[in-house]
Amino acid sequence: MGEPHAIVVGAGIGGLAAALALHRRRWRVTVLERAAEPRELGAGLTLMANALRGLDALGVGDAVRRHGAPDTPGGLRTSDGRWLSRIEGAELERALGTAALGIHRTALHRLLRAALPTSTLVTGAEVVDVDADLPAVTYRRGGAPATLRGDLVVGADGLRSVVRRRLWPDLPAPAYSGSTAWRAAIRWTAPAPMAVTWGPGREFGTVPLGDGGLYWYAAETAPQGGREPDELAAVRARFGGWHEPIPALLAATPPEAVLRTDLFHLATPLPSYVRGRVALLGDAAHAMTPHLGQGAGQAIEDAVVLGAACAGGPADLAGALAAYDRQRRPRSQAVARASARAARFGQQLRHPAAVSLRDGLLRLTPSRAALRGMARYADWQPPRA
Repeated sequence: MGEPHAIVVGAGIGGLAAALALHRRRWRVTVLERAAEPRELGAGLTLMANALRGLDALGVGDAVRRHGAPDTPGGLRTSDGRWLSRIEGAELERALGTAALGIHRTALHRLLRAALPTSTLVTGAEVVDVDADLPAVTYRRGGAPATLRGDLVVGADGLRSVVRRRLWPDLPAPAYSGSTAWRAAIRWTAPAPMAVTWGPGREFGTVPLGDGGLYWYAAETAPQGGREPDELAAVRARFGGWHEPIPALLAATPPEAVLRTDLFHLATPLPSYVRGRVALLGDAAHAMTPHLGQGAGQAIEDAVVLGAACAGGPADLAGALAAYDRQRRPRSQAVARASARAARFGQQLRHPAAVSLRDGLLRLTPSRAALRGMARYADWQPPRA
């Protein structure tokens, strides 16, 4: 009998992590990616302890650490620069066993891709249909549709997942979260914390990326669909009067580096991540707001658990996928709910009295208690091999 064959739809971080997890369990993997060139849009991200443990389980943790920037002292501030809560990176590492890490999305994407056989990735492949029972994927690649059959299909095709839409047609579309965001990765060699600043209805965050890079993001509560002729000027108008180094970071940002995205999430949770011999993971399964910094981490967790569940090959795939769903759906959906709550309590809070009460409570909260709150979502261990 030949190697079992898995078809992964989507070559983002979750899809490549799933491909690597299955490859390490002796599956032959084909990754179908719609884009003509493999890439990961976006700027930077924060990998918490759970994500780093997952990457360790995939065998790329050391390489990721070499390309990222370890956590620096940071925390929460107000727009005038006063600290609401401070957390040292060393404290976080002691609590969780590993530090958080900032890394450019492109770097993580490249490292995952490099760990796979070069024949794994098929680009320019637009998936148009999925059969959960065969299982099979129909896709177009510049000509007539072609159908690829395997033993397992993994839907890792993101927020607007075709796989999810075909197999769960009654599920409501992703919902607008109420926030829009700007982000950029820039050259920056001065010290900068991994920190978040809150103002009424707004948030600005900084994440050192290593190799002289820094990722900043800004978000505000706003109607869906807003666009500006000059998005960097729009950010300066909203955040340019906030504490340093925010004005300096914006001054160092080329206008073409700024990306703007309305933030959507799956407000209606899926009843299952599995249908037939198809499993969803990452944003396709539980797209969440970024306010806990756990989107990539949850996708990596999904991939590691799926690989472990499917280690026995296709002999008992139904049982393996049921175990995957049982392990991943409660945790990832709980994190998604917590992220939405964090947005309402943090960036989206606008009423002056509510903001004042929140800030006062945070100043009175011991840093150890704040650390426990962070550790709640980052405290995860991969399944044993």
